[in-house]
Amino acid sequence: MLRNDRRRGEWMLMAPERLLVLDEMALAVVRACVGAEAADVAAGIDRLTAEYDAPRAEVAADVLEMLTDLRNKGYVVA
Repeated sequence: MLRNDRRRGEWMLMAPERLLVLDEMALAVVRACVGAEAADVAAGIDRLTAEYDAPRAEVAADVLEMLTDLRNKGYVVA
C-alpha cells in the first residue's frame, strides 16, 4: 500500500508489519507501474522512458529489477 507520511514529507510502501521509505526514483517507478495510475508495467516503462529521456532498455532493466525486489520482499504483488 502506497502512503504519504505528511508529517515526515516522505512516501512509503507498507506491508504487513513492515514499512519501506521510497526515494524519488522508487516513488516514480511505483506510481508509473504499480499504483492506481498505472495501466501496466510496460506502459509504466514507456512513461518513465519519456519522462526521463532515457534508453528504454535501461529503464526496463532497472524497473523490472526494482519491481522484482519489491515483490520478493512482499511490498507489491504480481
